[in-house]
Amino acid sequence: MAFVVANRVKETSVTAGTGTLTLAGAVTGYQSFGSGVGNNNTTYYTIEDPIAGTWEVGVGTYNANTLTRDTVLASSNAGSLVSFAANTKFVFVDFPSNAAFFNSQAYAWFNS
Repeated sequence: MAFVVANRVKETSVTAGTGTLTLAGAVTGYQSFGSGVGNNNTTYYTIEDPIAGTWEVGVGTYNANTLTRDTVLASSNAGSLVSFAANTKFVFVDFPSNAAFFNSQAYAWFNS
C-alpha cells in the first residue's frame, strides 16, 4: 500500500450514506481511480454533491471501484463524515490546503 496523488482523477458515484463509495467510472477527460491511484493505495479525495451542496475532503483507500473514507480532513458537516444523498456526486483526487507546506519567502522568490 502506497500513498498516491495523481493528476486528473475524477469519477462519479451515487452511493448514499457515510460508508464506502462505489465509483461509477471516470468523467470524460479524466482518468479513473484505478488508473491514477491503483488498487489498495491511499490518496487525498474530495467528494462534492452539487445538488445538495454537501462536500467532504479526506484521506481514503481505493480498491476495486470503491473508495473507503478513512479520515475526514474537512467537510460541510463541521469536519465529520457527510451522510450523502443518492444524488450523482463527483469524487476526485485533490491536494487539501491543510496538507500543503507554504513558505512565503519561497513564494515571493518563485513569483519574482
